[in-house]
Amino acid sequence: LCAALLVAGCATTPPVQPPPSTVPSPLASQTESTTAPPAPASTATPTPVKAGSAARRMLIELTVTSRPKPVSEYPRREFGSSWRDTDGNGCDQRDDVLLRDAVRGSTTVQQQGACDHDVLAGTWIDPYNGQTLTFDDLKNLSQAQGIQIDHIVPLAEAWSSGAAAWPRERRIQFANNLSALRATGGRTNASKGASDPAAWRPKKAYQCRYAKDWIAIKHRWELTVDRSEVAALESMLDTCIAKAP
Repeated sequence: LCAALLVAGCATTPPVQPPPSTVPSPLASQTESTTAPPAPASTATPTPVKAGSAARRMLIELTVTSRPKPVSEYPRREFGSSWRDTDGNGCDQRDDVLLRDAVRGSTTVQQQGACDHDVLAGTWIDPYNGQTLTFDDLKNLSQAQGIQIDHIVPLAEAWSSGAAAWPRERRIQFANNLSALRATGGRTNASKGASDPAAWRPKKAYQCRYAKDWIAIKHRWELTVDRSEVAALESMLDTCIAKAP
């Protein structure tokens, strides 16, 4: 028998292994049944931010009236006869605005009475047309007339849109409110005059800011607007660049 096995090669057959079980373990079954499928990616489009949204909301809240008749003359004295020191820093609002709006580092000032920044010279950029204005002696009347303080909402326009009914002290506060004043060139101020946005606009690059300022002033002081004024303001707000949400 052994000899026969040697002739056959004495090979041995390995035992057959049973196939692996296909029944999942209790733990695997539990994991599969409790795992939530991945959430689908959101396809919602974010709502774009409309340029000048805050100003548009304030504009909607203003009282719209019929267009007032042009005011050729109004009682300027009812807004005060001269610039006031309404913030109590010793300087009147003209010097405060000149210092605030000048090109940084360009002004020459002196002490005059209680005011420590009586502005004598400096350089300004007219916000309405971008022109550079430089003056070396603002005690010279001709130079002083070249740089003026503009009421963004002109006093005559304010008078016809509600200020006529105010107490005189409120009108004086309006006329000297720093946030409603800008240093501009004399020629620009003269061309703007008592016009509202329906009749006069600054350069296009400044129209967004101008419209926002105008609306904010009228909203704060509860002044009225007319329909042509509203249309012009909406048009200028369209020049604003929307910020990303």
